[in-house]
Amino acid sequence: MSRVKEFNLPDLGEGLTEGEILAWLVKVGDDIELNQPIVEVETAKAAVEIPAKWAGRVQAIFHPEGTTVEVGSPIIAIDTDPNAGPLEQSTTGAPAEALPTPSAASLAAVEIAPAEGMVEPGLIGGAAPGGRTAVLVGYGPRNAPAKRRPRKGDVPAQAVTPAPVAPAPVAPAPVTPAPAVNGNGRVGGPVLAKPPVRKLAKDLGVDLATLTGSGPLGSITREDVQRAASGTPAAAEPLTVAAPAASAASFGADREQRIPVKGVRKLTAENMARSAFTAPHVTEFLTVDVTRAMKALDRLRDRREWRDVRVSPLLLVAKAVLLAAKRHPMVNSTWAGDEIVVKEYVNLGIAAATERGLIVPNIKDAGRLTLRELADAMTGLVQTAKSGKTSPADMSGGTLTITNVGVFGVDTGTPILPPGESAILAFGAVREQPWVHKGKVKPRLVTTLGLSFDHRIVDGELGSKFLRDVGDFLADPEAALLAWT
Repeated sequence: MSRVKEFNLPDLGEGLTEGEILAWLVKVGDDIELNQPIVEVETAKAAVEIPAKWAGRVQAIFHPEGTTVEVGSPIIAIDTDPNAGPLEQSTTGAPAEALPTPSAASLAAVEIAPAEGMVEPGLIGGAAPGGRTAVLVGYGPRNAPAKRRPRKGDVPAQAVTPAPVAPAPVAPAPVTPAPAVNGNGRVGGPVLAKPPVRKLAKDLGVDLATLTGSGPLGSITREDVQRAASGTPAAAEPLTVAAPAASAASFGADREQRIPVKGVRKLTAENMARSAFTAPHVTEFLTVDVTRAMKALDRLRDRREWRDVRVSPLLLVAKAVLLAAKRHPMVNSTWAGDEIVVKEYVNLGIAAATERGLIVPNIKDAGRLTLRELADAMTGLVQTAKSGKTSPADMSGGTLTITNVGVFGVDTGTPILPPGESAILAFGAVREQPWVHKGKVKPRLVTTLGLSFDHRIVDGELGSKFLRDVGDFLADPEAALLAWT
């Protein structure tokens, strides 16, 4: 048995077909232990660390960082018994100078395949003896230049010596005098001046052709004539220097950024496109006064057993969704073509924005958890997602999802269903707004909920009742718990 074993990229779940190598955690020559993380791979679902299947010494790494590798392809070679002595050098691993030199006879026996687009000799269209081309019958005409039989009186070409030809004298080009320029700066033509100006110039003895006019279209004015008669030079016109034209804005590739679509972002794009154009989406909105819920959270934080627990409004929203799903089980179901699968468990997904894109890990069987257990599970889920360590198992099998757009200061949205789910709730920002409370306008804490659902499963009545129950719980959590449990 060979000491060196190749470790193939495993299927990390959910039928993934490829993964990108983000970072190697070992290098050639390192001694590794069993189950030691050796490489970090990003799949279409998450970035995961893959442990070694054997202990030993890293012999070779087949793919550099940043390479996308298909599942089942070898990524690393491990010497499982490095203390047994040096490895035997195989022919494939030998250097080029150590390989035997092929003989002339062996080279002559090698049959070289014709290049693409070429035809083998002897076949139609291919080369034939004498430089001819093979045709259907025979070899066709010889590929040679045409020759003419010499005639009597012909002189061999090499015997003919051409007589030197004297260069013809070049006559000098005639010099064309430059056209005269009149006083207006025009080439030829009459001088532009009105009759009174012409009479004034004649009386003062001024030649209009020597003047430069300052009037419209370069015409000569009375002032031009009087200035010439008195010998006062004309005032130089100020030079107008054109401002350099601003460089034209570029709209080419030098001002564009191209980001490869892969990994989590690629999967998200595929899922969103498939869901948006498969499930008929309907979205409803509900604005809720959550002042009592926020006060309940403050009282919960003050309790001694909750002081080390992260308590946020999202915790109450998650509890409200779980209770409403228990009251309306069809919301927690999947369209399966010729049947609807209603699930008695809720794998509650929490959408999380990460550096690699949007992911939706889920809390398995969240309906069975207490409020404290639910808070701990949500905290761990979000921290794992932010660190990029979410496993594919945590992102699979979701049944109902919440997206918290309020953390970005957004009131609400129209979320797209994750594939296989029938409802998703958008939780907007909690803001202080004027609200009619007990007949008076008072500042209250208000939020807006947006529920998108698959209209093949959830009709308008069911979707409205589910959303109303979520709102009722957030409006008065204590009363809702007493009424529903």
